Amino acid sequence: MELGHREQSILALERRGFSGPGAKERAIREELGLSPVRYYQLLNALLDDERALALDPVTVNRLRRVRESRRSER
Repeated sequence: MELGHREQSILALERRGFSGPGAKERAIREELGLSPVRYYQLLNALLDDERALALDPVTVNRLRRVRESRRSER
């Protein structure tokens, strides 16, 4: 079973670079129709999904490292 369009769009958005404060949050709202809070909830769950890892291992592994780094700082 493949990831849905929304999940693929979340990964695609994470691959992009954003300039300036608020640019990513604006893209989340405009392109995905999600609040930033809901977006990050979905992204966090997606990082634990093996289908996401198979689809985009570079992005998923990078985000997993960032997540682990933030968790260890707490």
